[in-house]
Amino acid sequence: MKCVIIDDEPLAVELLEDFVKKVDSLELVNTFNNAIDAVSFINQNNIDLIFLDIQMPHFSGIDFLNTIEKKPLVIFTTAYSDYAVEGFNLGAVDYLVKPIPFHRFLKAVVRAQQASNPSASVNQIPAENTPAPEIDQDFMFVRAEYENVKLNFADILFIEGLKDYVKIYTTDNKFTLTLISLIKLENLLSSKGFSRIHRSYIINIKHVKSIQKNKVLISDKRIPISESYKNSFFEKINL
Repeated sequence: MKCVIIDDEPLAVELLEDFVKKVDSLELVNTFNNAIDAVSFINQNNIDLIFLDIQMPHFSGIDFLNTIEKKPLVIFTTAYSDYAVEGFNLGAVDYLVKPIPFHRFLKAVVRAQQASNPSASVNQIPAENTPAPEIDQDFMFVRAEYENVKLNFADILFIEGLKDYVKIYTTDNKFTLTLISLIKLENLLSSKGFSRIHRSYIINIKHVKSIQKNKVLISDKRIPISESYKNSFFEKINL
């Protein structure tokens, strides 16, 4: 999808540019720091998607939408939630409130892709092209929103796979949300004392308190063991 960013805040534009680069299905065509300069460009070019700030001096994002002849898909990006209803009434695909986390940006892009091509499934949309976490002995770095977070393997309890991202639970009763597939993590961590026990879970074997029928107990969480992973898991722990 060919996209344009319109925002009067340079840092906001920089962040969105970085996000767009992470998504293979997006092509950034141009950026504008005011909506007035963008009007003629949008009218003269084929643009699929606009990331549009609402609160801009002299000419708001809503004024802009009411002015342009061509109507690409629009994702509003703003520091204010007050305009959400008006934004959706104008046909916006999504409404992102700053500061925008990457997983929320990606969800909005998926909605835009589906609006552009309703027959496309989420699985057909490339999630991201960021590199796998860097592994160095007993820790790794993963991307979480605006920073790279260091996680010690010994502190990881288990990893839960969700629709577009994973949750990495740690011994401090917190979790880190990052965009990477469970398969990548399974390949990276299998030699570090971790085991895939379910299509949605990778566990740190050292933190297993007990095994009860088709479940393991880690901290206060009972995690299911699926039949397809049971044999390999039991072999790894010599059961």
